[in-house]
Amino acid sequence: HAVVDTTGAGDLYAAGVLFGLSRGAAPDHAARLGSIAAAEVISHLGARPRMDLVAVAKSILG
Repeated sequence: HAVVDTTGAGDLYAAGVLFGLSRGAAPDHAARLGSIAAAEVISHLGARPRMDLVAVAKSILG
């Protein structure tokens, strides 16, 4: 996927990591959540994710 706009990438990465850690995820799983969130937000214009990142996180964390 192409990088369209990097606005919000760092914020979404941090949010994904913190969400994972706050749910008891191992650090590597939390980092994966952060990467997924950042990758999603850079794929379009604007800093708001278009997909349901909580649902994605729950599918990864179980």
